[in-house]
Amino acid sequence: MRYPAVSYVRQNNILLLRSFMILLLSCVAIKLDLCFSSIPSSLKTLSLNGHFTFDENEFAARDYGNKYHFLPMAVLHPKSVSDIATTIQHIWQMGPSSELTIAARGHGHSINGQAQAQGGVVINMQSLHGPEMHVHMGRFPYVDVSGGELWINILHETLKYGLAPKSWTDYLHLTVGGTLSNAGISGQAFRHGPQISNVHQLEVVTGKGEIINCSEEQNADLFHSVLGGLGQFGIITRARISLEPAPKMVKWIRVLYSDFSTFTRDQEYLISAENTFDYIEGLVIRNRTGLLNNWRTSFSPQYPVQASQFTSDGKTLFCLELTKNFNPGKTNTINQEIEGLLSQLRYIPSTLFMSEVPYVEFLDRVHASELKLRSTGMWEVPHPWLNLLIPKSKIHRFAGEVFGNIATDTNSGPVLVFPVNKSK
Repeated sequence: MRYPAVSYVRQNNILLLRSFMILLLSCVAIKLDLCFSSIPSSLKTLSLNGHFTFDENEFAARDYGNKYHFLPMAVLHPKSVSDIATTIQHIWQMGPSSELTIAARGHGHSINGQAQAQGGVVINMQSLHGPEMHVHMGRFPYVDVSGGELWINILHETLKYGLAPKSWTDYLHLTVGGTLSNAGISGQAFRHGPQISNVHQLEVVTGKGEIINCSEEQNADLFHSVLGGLGQFGIITRARISLEPAPKMVKWIRVLYSDFSTFTRDQEYLISAENTFDYIEGLVIRNRTGLLNNWRTSFSPQYPVQASQFTSDGKTLFCLELTKNFNPGKTNTINQEIEGLLSQLRYIPSTLFMSEVPYVEFLDRVHASELKLRSTGMWEVPHPWLNLLIPKSKIHRFAGEVFGNIATDTNSGPVLVFPVNKSK
């Protein structure tokens, strides 16, 4: 009789313990619910020029990568830098117990959810209303712009003064704060460095909500941390971008290689040559049928008969893409310079294609492709993407493994390969 009684008492103790745990957990859940329910209320009390939205924020849970979808608790639509500072300062003062994270969202071109904040606050930088773009001419021209401004808008505005930024990304419908928080690398980087190497000054809102101006001479640690800092050291709200005289036209050139070593040798020669091309990039092309025929829609073959006989089926090819900037009246000079540079290269002769387009059309070339993809719904598919900086000493081993063994079919997306000078 004793053992069942003991067993019964134990069962009752277990039942009592379970009841206590359920009660305790319920109290914790209620406390947490009260805590989190008070967060939106506290945000609503902030004195702002802009506003928060707490519903229908699905757009802030999407990005270009289309792989991650983290819904924020709120989205701030700032009209001033002080809106951003006030919000961040408020969340900082709430302390880590709020568990709120903050992410600045520009044009939503991130690929791994970097501009999302699950259950947190997303700052819609394109709502930011700051001072108008101001172009300073002078000996060293520059433009002051909002962190939420698109590069395509900067291009159009600076061209009114015959100027343009020195370094670009391949796609211009991105915000200044977004690309400067990453790097901003394209075919001009071999000469000018990435976009983060062409910034004179920044206005930054720190993680404590402080508004700080920084440059190489003032608050230099913050300046260099924020540039390429992936938004972890502050939010860029304004930038001073270096400018240069803008050309009117571009000679756009494509040639093909079948040997990777020859391809990289020519690329490395061009980025170190004097009076070289203004843009140097490269692409890996595999299993592309009728490649040169497709080029004919935008480019003219230098040798039409030989080009029509070239076959690319099943081959891994490497495309060298080049541009030379010029102004009307300088065509003969530019043609001679291009001929001299091309004479030093060892591409497949029959694959030389050229085109002549306005400077703006070349810089905004990806947007035309975007519009076509959007019309078919293909712009909204997932876009896995990986950027790698590989030492020159390792590039041939890398290419052999990746292009020879791993990437057996690159039809689904571009593979870009081009050198940059480490000093830049």
